[in-house]
Amino acid sequence: MAVGQFESVLDVLEGPANRKGPLRGVTVLDITRVVAGPYCSMMLADLGATVIKVEQPGEPDYAREFPPFVGEGNGRFSAFFAQYNRNKLGVTLDLKAPEGPELLRRLVHHADVLVENFRAGTMDRLGLGYEALREENPALVYTAISGFGQSGPSSRKPAYDNSGQATGGLWSMNGYPDREPARVGTIIGDLSASLYAAFGTLAALREAERTGVGQLVDVSQQDSVLSLTESAVVNYTVDHKVATPLGNDHPFVRPYGLFACKDGYVFFGGYTQKLWRESCAIFGEPELAQDPEIATMEQRFDEALYERRVKPIVERWFAGRPKAELEAMAGDRIPLSAVKNIAEVVADPHIAERDMVVDVEYPGGAIGMFGLPVKLSKTPGDPRALAPTPGQHNDDIYGKALGLSSDKLRALREQGAI
Repeated sequence: MAVGQFESVLDVLEGPANRKGPLRGVTVLDITRVVAGPYCSMMLADLGATVIKVEQPGEPDYAREFPPFVGEGNGRFSAFFAQYNRNKLGVTLDLKAPEGPELLRRLVHHADVLVENFRAGTMDRLGLGYEALREENPALVYTAISGFGQSGPSSRKPAYDNSGQATGGLWSMNGYPDREPARVGTIIGDLSASLYAAFGTLAALREAERTGVGQLVDVSQQDSVLSLTESAVVNYTVDHKVATPLGNDHPFVRPYGLFACKDGYVFFGGYTQKLWRESCAIFGEPELAQDPEIATMEQRFDEALYERRVKPIVERWFAGRPKAELEAMAGDRIPLSAVKNIAEVVADPHIAERDMVVDVEYPGGAIGMFGLPVKLSKTPGDPRALAPTPGQHNDDIYGKALGLSSDKLRALREQGAI
């Protein structure tokens, strides 16, 4: 990673405060939209990489129009967009304009990583797929996030998060047995694909640094969701059992699930011998640990016996007590956690201590957003920098870093290329 004019300009733009993470010196081109892609590059940016977000001029990332918003008029800014695009520089570039591909190639020449989330084949049709761009930069790590991957009979199909949940098997497993299947209550297809993409990118980057040769990192939402189905695959391939919705129950571990209490719900998982014994003592019935009908894990796992004996006991323990009292009684002895709504999570002092809700100041007001879950002791990340406006750094990147003249920049704007 030799330091030249391009890298020097990026250093000035980023500022020393944002260049302390373990990925400092890594340059990422982010040609992605919405979440599956922006979240991947956001994590890299939080850890110190210089991420340049590339958007279509006149038609930027439509997540910019997702609520909620801070500010008004020209100063209005999407908090949704801000959360997934923090810590990035921003340029605009029309890849279909006559000079668009050449400008991207010039950027690729200085990049370590490119992340895109187009449907498979789109970048190839533009002459900007991995095989073409590695000719420009053999060490390039090219990360492609898509619904169904870069190969296979479904690869060209359009996809959203729900497509991954549907085709990866997770949707069919989620919900309650007596109702229609329910999607997971978050965009788990987008998020999991982004996490795997970040993981794969770092692995490929390590190899590129060692050998000087990059590679294609191919991540699909369907694959990512399938890998989150726990034991569903082996249960089918070994015992021919098809996973179905279980509600809040575990397929075999008991007691382990959701229980009502005086002011809401708690999760309780006191199923091992030790934890069951501790639970019985905490709730004033130590003799139940020796009850011959429910004394062993095997007995408590029996569904009929659990419903008749164990579940009513646990429900009795919790029914008259509020969440806070139950958590205090459990302490660090048994796994018992309040089921919190997001307001309670944001107000949680433990979350604050872990720096997992951070305030970022925008001209229209502060935005509280989730922090970085990865805590590094020596080179911690920083999630507090702003997201860019469309093309905010065009002059800096194309002019100062790439060396294009003011006349050339003016011509590119008039052509709609940037």
